[in-house]
Amino acid sequence: MGILSFIDTQFDTQHIWHPYTSAISPLPCYPVVSASGVKLTLEDGNQVIDGMSSWWATVHGYNHPDLNAAAETQLKKMSHVMFGGITHEPAIELCRKLIDMTPDGLNRVFLADSGSVAVEVSMKMAVQYWACQGNQNKHKFIAPRNGYHGDTFAAMSVSDPTNGMHSLFAPVLNQQLFAPAPQTRFGQAWNEDEMGPLTDMLESHHHEIAAMILEPVVQGAGGMRMYHPQYLRRVRQLCDQYGILLICDEIATGFGRTGKLFACEHANISPDILCLGKALTGGYMTLAATLCNDDVAMGVCQGEPGVFMHGPTYMGNPLACAVANASLSVLQRNEWQSQVQAIEHQLKEELLPCLDADSVADVRVLGAIGVIEMRSPVDVAAVQRFCINRGVWVRPFGKLVYIMPPFIISREELSQITQTLNELVYQATA
Repeated sequence: MGILSFIDTQFDTQHIWHPYTSAISPLPCYPVVSASGVKLTLEDGNQVIDGMSSWWATVHGYNHPDLNAAAETQLKKMSHVMFGGITHEPAIELCRKLIDMTPDGLNRVFLADSGSVAVEVSMKMAVQYWACQGNQNKHKFIAPRNGYHGDTFAAMSVSDPTNGMHSLFAPVLNQQLFAPAPQTRFGQAWNEDEMGPLTDMLESHHHEIAAMILEPVVQGAGGMRMYHPQYLRRVRQLCDQYGILLICDEIATGFGRTGKLFACEHANISPDILCLGKALTGGYMTLAATLCNDDVAMGVCQGEPGVFMHGPTYMGNPLACAVANASLSVLQRNEWQSQVQAIEHQLKEELLPCLDADSVADVRVLGAIGVIEMRSPVDVAAVQRFCINRGVWVRPFGKLVYIMPPFIISREELSQITQTLNELVYQATA
């Protein structure tokens, strides 16, 4: 028996703009009325397994009792209060936890309200740091190609300028420097020769580069590419050698997704600035953080203007901080380690056979990330319709059909996803 329909999808189609879709010919939207565990309940009563963790955020699943309780308790105290000149326990507890769990040396926390803003903050920190050292020439950034850092203007400027989503805006973006994308894949033998072009660029331009920004080990929306941790180690060494700050964008990779709590740990390095978001609140609400070391924090505040010039209205939102604390407490039980390890093993076992399909160019897995790269761009609407009919929710893009399931997914639920994807790629081959 289906649930009584009440969602006005016609109004939605005619008036509401969804992410990365057209107002002229929008992609279909499936009405969801509730969610629990790893499943979304559609308005017709059917359930689908969420293979995306709501864009990589809902690592503990939906309607988690600990996160629900944290939100309800905090709501009765205060949902929001300005962070200018005021502080509160949820923010203090959250920042203490983040300092304790992130790589060594990241002792200062700037709370923001989205991943893109966390990146903007990191870039402003880097520019202001060098300006306050009396070096206003160091205001450019260098990034590997195939990267993605968000949809706001500074974040767009350091995302891939050609193959990314933002080439249309090139004329109005600050022109940054781009090095070749990392080539040695995760698990392959390291090839030191690939550092040559980046080294040459740093040698030529270090006097104008404030920071290098990258996604450690996994490049996300720029292609779901998984690269060798030695590249990250060498970048850390080169940044130190040439006097350049290192910004690691762990908005997608943080909080266990790659099999390490933070992807930087694959290379045993600590950045100067770290960006976090997405899974920070377990997917409950928007919250982000930019952490930096003491050198950056002190350097930013030397000379004029003497303060860091940024302050989001919802910075340090108590409700979001309280839920984030609950989410991090769940992570600190360390169940995620065995969960992600089991997901990785199962994804390798059940997705690698897709390589035999003629339509498939590559399959790659790391932690709780599984990627099938097709030979041709996929029809997003057709793929989603195919999967929905089999009780699975995915959101492909370009040539990629990928999954990032919640850590709590059962073996049977994950098999339902992988079997659907196997069926999908073999049908594409037929």
